[in-house]
Amino acid sequence: MRGTSMRKRLSLVVAAGVLAGLTPAIPASAALVTHCIGTGGAVTVPNDLYVPAGESCSLTGTIVTGNVSVAAGGNLVVSGGKFSGDVRIAGNGYFDASDTDVTGPVVLAAGGYGVYLRDAATGAVTVRAKGTTTVDSFLFTEGATVTGSVNVQAGEVRIDKNTSITGGLTSTGTYYTDVHDSFVDGAVSVLNSSTGSVFCGSSIRGKATFAGNLGAVQLGPNGPLDSCASGGFWGKDVSVTSTTGGVTVDDNIIDGVLTATGNTPAAQIADNNRIRRGVVTDPPAAAARSARAAAQPRTDDTAKAEERRTDAVQEAKAAGPADL
Repeated sequence: MRGTSMRKRLSLVVAAGVLAGLTPAIPASAALVTHCIGTGGAVTVPNDLYVPAGESCSLTGTIVTGNVSVAAGGNLVVSGGKFSGDVRIAGNGYFDASDTDVTGPVVLAAGGYGVYLRDAATGAVTVRAKGTTTVDSFLFTEGATVTGSVNVQAGEVRIDKNTSITGGLTSTGTYYTDVHDSFVDGAVSVLNSSTGSVFCGSSIRGKATFAGNLGAVQLGPNGPLDSCASGGFWGKDVSVTSTTGGVTVDDNIIDGVLTATGNTPAAQIADNNRIRRGVVTDPPAAAARSARAAAQPRTDDTAKAEERRTDAVQEAKAAGPADL
């Protein structure tokens, strides 16, 4: 019995040298770290939680009082949980949370696989710029509440189904950034997206800037990327510039100025928009010379989250109950 007790205590303590390889690292102030390999239920982990590299952890109703870290290639799937600290995911790592509260920020490192939030509440969310790995990240949310800002610098971004962001949304160099039926209380910035951006049925209270996007920018329905049903409300100025994939603005209320200049082809601005403070566009001669590009309709790539989740849960079940 004494040997078993000693081994259990040792399994909870992780040397600082081991943690140094995790990006980002677990805080050095953590006295104890609980490893999670396998499944866990409605228990309280009174310290930090760590999913080792290449392992899977599936939790239901679990409370973690410390920070959470997912090492490279690891998976953490949680339902009905509560995390009092941060969640940090390393390269090729995956975090999947449903009906779960995360008090601190969620950070996906460069080359991370992805983050999926469904009916979850978190602090600020960050997706780092793509690293040296071949994995291109994603952030998918459905019915989530983010207290703070969302900052994404890689991969696919879909904010959907009544997600609420209390801060701003900043997107730079993503594959695409789409927002459907959601709310952003701050400013929006979508820059240099390779396949563009769609905003439909959403409310944006701050200033919105779309610039340098290689794909189309579609604000509202009847655009080339998505067959959504309605436009949105924009609380301040909206600027769409230097876009090479086409711009459509349809069925929106803009309580500010709409600026649509330097786009190739020229922006298509429907008559059914209600733009309170005027429109700034290119001169007619410049607009007439612009060529029209064919944009590819958006495909739903959220299945990759479901596939990773399913595999992770199966791996965790195969590993058996975690020693929480």
